[in-house]
Amino acid sequence: MLEILKYILPGLVVLLAAYLVLYKLLQNQERERLYHLRRESLNVITPVRLRAYERLALVLDRTQPEQMLLSIDLTPLNCLQLQGLLLKTIRQEFDHNAAQRIYVSGELWANIHATKESMLGLINTCAGYVKPEEPAIKLAEIVIQTYHNNGTTATERAQEVLNREVQQLFTV
Repeated sequence: MLEILKYILPGLVVLLAAYLVLYKLLQNQERERLYHLRRESLNVITPVRLRAYERLALVLDRTQPEQMLLSIDLTPLNCLQLQGLLLKTIRQEFDHNAAQRIYVSGELWANIHATKESMLGLINTCAGYVKPEEPAIKLAEIVIQTYHNNGTTATERAQEVLNREVQQLFTV
């Protein structure tokens, strides 16, 4: 019996050592494969994410009151028509870019959504200060004044979060 143990025990030790070496080797290969897979997917997703950030930056810029009002001929419109046009423009801009949410953080998307709601609320609140049949220029003036008198706007907060995320994307 002792003779058998002399042969079996070293064999078991060699078998255990071989198992541990192979196990570690396979683990390292799996880690390396995952690393290369992540690296490859980052090379594909990074340009797409950058385009999403660019589009959202454009949305934030386009939905600022000055930008929207500069692109509209106010002379034939009354306040009610301008209100409807501004609300429609804001909704279209944000809805058209809603798919970008899958490429950005939840924090940024929450700020983008807050910007949309803030702008809609601003337009509706300002429209309450004028008569619907008055010239659109009155509503435009109130909207711009109110927007700039509110301190830090939701748009500025969203732009800050967007800029921070883009910076983090390039920080190694």
